Amino acid sequence: MKTVLVTGGVRGIGKSIALAFAKKGYRVCAVYSKDEASARAIEKEGVETFRADVANEAEVVALFKIIGRVDVLVNNAGVSQIKQIQDVTYEEFQRLMSVNVGGAFLCSREAAKDMIDKGAGLIVNISSVWGEVGGSCESVYSASKAALIGFTKALAKELGWSRVRVNSVSPGVIDTPMNAHFSTEEMQSLKEEIPMGRIGSGDDVARAVLYLEENDYVTGVDLPVNGGFSIV
Repeated sequence: MKTVLVTGGVRGIGKSIALAFAKKGYRVCAVYSKDEASARAIEKEGVETFRADVANEAEVVALFKIIGRVDVLVNNAGVSQIKQIQDVTYEEFQRLMSVNVGGAFLCSREAAKDMIDKGAGLIVNISSVWGEVGGSCESVYSASKAALIGFTKALAKELGWSRVRVNSVSPGVIDTPMNAHFSTEEMQSLKEEIPMGRIGSGDDVARAVLYLEENDYVTGVDLPVNGGFSIV
């Protein structure tokens, strides 16, 4: 049985990805940092949960020792921020980067060790449409997600000879708690900008990740899942 590790895997997009793999018969390990209630809830659906801060190197190293070999790593854990650049503190910048980019680096580094030895594996980084086109008042968040796309492409080249694949998925506007701060009117306005005329779901993103697991000749790609939102 293959083991899948999903960071930020107990709610939102991460939860949808974790459950999609569980339904396919994988051993699924979901990592979370604070939400105990969501962790207990997803455990009832056959998902193992582990508490760790992905931005903390010691905790990540310990996490992988507990879980063992990981066949599929989904770097989904992330934090967002909506502020104009002049209002962002350096401490806020560092924390966002350490979670969104540093967490993906640490988990990928640990997962890659066994993947290289085995000669197989998949890493999927969850980026964002803002990583592709940038979002006003989300410059730091956009920068972190763009970094994940660059990290994906470089790591795919580096690990391809070991038969380890690395891809990213860039969701658009998805109906998750991360977007709960938008008003009904703001969500409607965003919906009107999406060519397919609807807000995305966590399941839309989960199906994209499953596709990347099932097609073993796809590596180094960034797969937009945004209903056409990024079409220019």
